[in-house]
Formats: sequence, C-alpha cells, structure tokens
Amino acid sequence: MFKFLPAIDRYILRLTLVPMLGVFVLAASLLILDKMLRLFDFVATEGGPIGVVFKMLATMMPEYASLAIPLGLLLGVLFAFRKLATTSELDILRAVGLSYGRLLRVPYAIAAVLIAVNIALVFYIQPISRYWYERLDYELRSGALGASIKVGEFTTLKDRMALRIERSEDEGRRLIGIFARFANDKGQVLSISAREGSFLATKDNPDTIILRLTDGIIVQDMGTESGPRVLSFTRHDLPIDLPMVEKFRSRGDAEREYILPELLRIGWGGNQTSEEQRDGSQASFNFRLVEVIMMLLMPLLGVALAIPPKRSTSALGVFVSIVMVVAYHKINQYAQDVATLGRVDPTLALWAPFALFAALIIWMYWRVAYVPGGQAIGALEAAFAKLAKRIRAVMSRRTSHRPLQPAPAE
Repeated sequence: MFKFLPAIDRYILRLTLVPMLGVFVLAASLLILDKMLRLFDFVATEGGPIGVVFKMLATMMPEYASLAIPLGLLLGVLFAFRKLATTSELDILRAVGLSYGRLLRVPYAIAAVLIAVNIALVFYIQPISRYWYERLDYELRSGALGASIKVGEFTTLKDRMALRIERSEDEGRRLIGIFARFANDKGQVLSISAREGSFLATKDNPDTIILRLTDGIIVQDMGTESGPRVLSFTRHDLPIDLPMVEKFRSRGDAEREYILPELLRIGWGGNQTSEEQRDGSQASFNFRLVEVIMMLLMPLLGVALAIPPKRSTSALGVFVSIVMVVAYHKINQYAQDVATLGRVDPTLALWAPFALFAALIIWMYWRVAYVPGGQAIGALEAAFAKLAKRIRAVMSRRTSHRPLQPAPAE
C-alpha cells in the first residue's frame, strides 16, 4: 500500500498515522466515557430504558470527532517529527537537502483529507445529530420512551389516577406490589391493590395500555351512605390512557442545528430574518469555519513543538501543544457567544483570535525551520529544565538527610 510514494514519504506517513489514530481513539474514548457516566445517571433518574444511552452517545459522536480530529492531526505530526529529531534522523534528512516544506508534504496530504471530513461533520452531520440528541433528551424527559412510571413513587396519570409500584423484576416485565387509585366521571373513587401485575400493549388503540393485575382487592367508594364495596379478584385488566406527549419541535431552534445552506440563507439573506437570528447565524458560521481552517496550521505547530533542544528529550512541546489547541478552542467558543449576543461583530470576534494564533504558529515554525539552532519555546524549555533540576536537588537532599533506621535486634 502507498508503494507509489517515495520511501521517505511512506516512512513519515507511517510515523504520523500510528500516533494520530491512537489519539483519535483515546480522545473519543475519554469523551464518551465521561458523557456515558452522566447519561447513565440521567437515564436511571428518569427511569428510561438503558438502550437510549447508546443512541444518545451515537448522536454525540460527530461532535466528539470534530474535536478529536484537529488534536489527532497535531499530535500525529508532533510525535512523528519528535521521533525523527530525538533519533537524529531529522539532522540526516536536513543534511541531504530535504527542507521542512518537503518533509511536510505527507502531513499536509493527511490534513487535506481530514479537513474534508471535518467540513462534512461541522456543516452537515453535526447539526443533524445535535437535533436528534435534543429530541431523544426531550422524549426521555416527557415519558415518550417509557420513562413516565417510576418504581417506588406515586405517578399521576391523566390527572385522575395515581399509580404506585413497589418494585419490578425481570427488567420491568413483572411488577410487584401495585396500588392504584382513580376517580371516574360519576364521582366514584376506586382503590385497587394487587400482589403483582404487568403492562400489555393494545393493538386497537396505541394510546391505551392494559395493566393486568393478579390476586388483589378493589375498594369501590360509591359516594353514598351505604359505604364502599369490596371485591376480590384473581385477575383484573385495568385500561390506562397514556398521557399525551407533545410533538418535539422542528429542527432549527438554535444556530448549531443549522446546516451550511441554512446558515448562509439566515445570516446573509437580507431583511427576511431578525437581527438576533442574523448575528447568531453569522457567529455560528464563522466559528465552524475558523475551526476547520485552523487545521491548516496544525502541521506547522506540530513541527515547531516537536523538536527539543540538542541533547534533550524534553516532552514539554506535547503539553504546550495541547494547551494551545484547547485554549484556542475555548476562546472561539467565548467569541461566538459574545457575537451571538450582538456585542461584537461576528467576523471580528472569530477571525481576530485566528489571525493572532496563525501569526504565533508561523513565527514558531519560522524559528525552527529557518533560524540556525532556533527554538520555538526555548525560554520555556530552559525554565522547565531549571525547575526540574531544582526539584531533583530538593528530592535528593531529603533522601540524603533521612535518618537511617536501626537494624532489628536478633
């Protein structure tokens, strides 16, 4: 595979792909695990089916991928060139006349593919998936997914019926300790208690379910002086009208649910939209665009931070790269929020930080590529080395002054 590429390009491709894919998997796993724990807790609180957790996680995958792709590209290039630098292979390649621009040919080819994928994600797939996430969340909260009846609590149905289930077994198929109380149109009050029961669906009316009760008592208060009537049963079918669940809203409640044509139509469509909608759409469009174009800078930043000082194996560049990307992403989110409120022009709010970030990365790359012995974070490397040296000295002094323990007596 890739035999049409020169040997050096195949070598750089292999060095870049392995850590890049590893970062993709690691970042996605961490994001999914964090969200999964919160979703399991939320679904358990609402009493919904466990399967909805995985559906909601699936709708969040495009958003996680759009965050993991730039970080994976950056760290893939960084680890590839770090290996070349620490093994002196980079010095050999530079000595035979290969410039950094030539060595970055494969990383930029990878970046072009990932940029196309990210464009599809942030402008088309992610808005749709976000809408489906909100829909699942609404259906879970409203009880449309079977989460309206909670075990151990009284649940009101149709404002005239109160139902309580002591516990459930066999994944909810068998209900133990059932109590129901409701009033009919004639003013009669019925109290029903049963040892166990189960819910059955009806084919004729999907808005009604049958609660089949076993071994119970019905107390019917007729509202007369004769007193209530008490009936016992071995099996009794109790029809229950399901509460009406309002249909979920249509897509487009928030700007992040708009796809690219809709953003352009609302943001630059003339006087058909309000100023608030126009600012929000323009802010969302510029935010997504700068997040995609930022990926063009990731190979340069990876090279600038990958090369440690001579005779050093410092990994400070890895830490700095992650901090820079995360901080820039948070700045963009804040700028989008401010621009959505109409306080700052959306173009200025999003593209000014991008220009500063791009200028900093280009300067860092120029220092490494064109200044002999230049370091992008040389001052940080020196400070980090001094700090590490002082920490080692303090630890060694504490070890040397530790009193010797006497040997145990025989």
